Amino acid sequence: MSASRYRRGVALAACAIVPLMALAACGDDDEGGGGEGGEVEISLAHSYTETQPQHRCGAQVIADEVAKADAGMTVEIFPASQLGADADRIASVVSGDVDIDIQGASALGAVYEPVAVLDAAYAFDDGEHLARFFGDEASDDLLQSFEDETGVHTLGAWSAGMRHFTANEPIREPDDLEGLRMRFPNSPQFLMNAKALGASATEVAYEELFLALQQGTVDGQENPIVNIDASSLQEVQDYISLSSHQANSNLVIIGQVWSELSEEQQEVLQSAVDTAVEQVPGCVEEDEQKTLDKWAESGDMEIVDDVDVEAFRTQVDSYLRDNFDEEQLAVYEAIRGTAE
Repeated sequence: MSASRYRRGVALAACAIVPLMALAACGDDDEGGGGEGGEVEISLAHSYTETQPQHRCGAQVIADEVAKADAGMTVEIFPASQLGADADRIASVVSGDVDIDIQGASALGAVYEPVAVLDAAYAFDDGEHLARFFGDEASDDLLQSFEDETGVHTLGAWSAGMRHFTANEPIREPDDLEGLRMRFPNSPQFLMNAKALGASATEVAYEELFLALQQGTVDGQENPIVNIDASSLQEVQDYISLSSHQANSNLVIIGQVWSELSEEQQEVLQSAVDTAVEQVPGCVEEDEQKTLDKWAESGDMEIVDDVDVEAFRTQVDSYLRDNFDEEQLAVYEAIRGTAE
């Protein structure tokens, strides 16, 4: 059963006089959203805490903007992986059990592999480059193919910050990764990124990362600053090396409920997502700077800002071009084509 729930006062009253076996059919005649007297409740899931900008400036803004529009539609947020881990939620969106998800591209690659290229190392130069790509027709083919393959529509995308290395020693160039067991997420694109960067990847669940670092199961990891801070990794890591090796993409996706909404409701929801897309990057940047200032003042984490990014970028670009298949390479080149 979909997480969208429709309230139809008059329609349900009429259905009460028909046999029980016919009751299910009574609920499906209301085209274009909740219909007259109906209210559409939409579930929105994500994996972030309520203090992170992806929730505060993303999910919550979407819900607030929809409520403000008073279009017979409400958004209920389920943060912190309440409706399942990333890999599980994309399947739930496809099946209709979750309506909207804020999801990383690599997890989406489980249902449509080419979209995972959005998470390729150094595909995007920065968050502005990611925004430019999604605002350009260069992204149209990828997003339409994703929808054609899965039935999942993309409402928008933002960067939740660049990913950086942490370890108990500085990482300034590719050779510094040699001999370090670096935690990477368990997805094909992230594991390819590890090879391209020259890292020895160890797969550890995000929920188990703090303990793995504390116990020495892994030597280091990579994540955006907001995630590093939210997980208190500064307590078990000495250095953050600002490698900026990947834009941490978030796509706002919606399943079959999109086609059930009225045109007005679609416009309201799209406008709400557009507002969030505009706000999240600024919130992320503000949170990142506060966190870096906090670490610099406290000494909890030494900030390495002289990473040889060009050495990493050159090595990665060569590796990806040699190892991507034709379809993946087309997506990668479309992204690089929007770089300034």
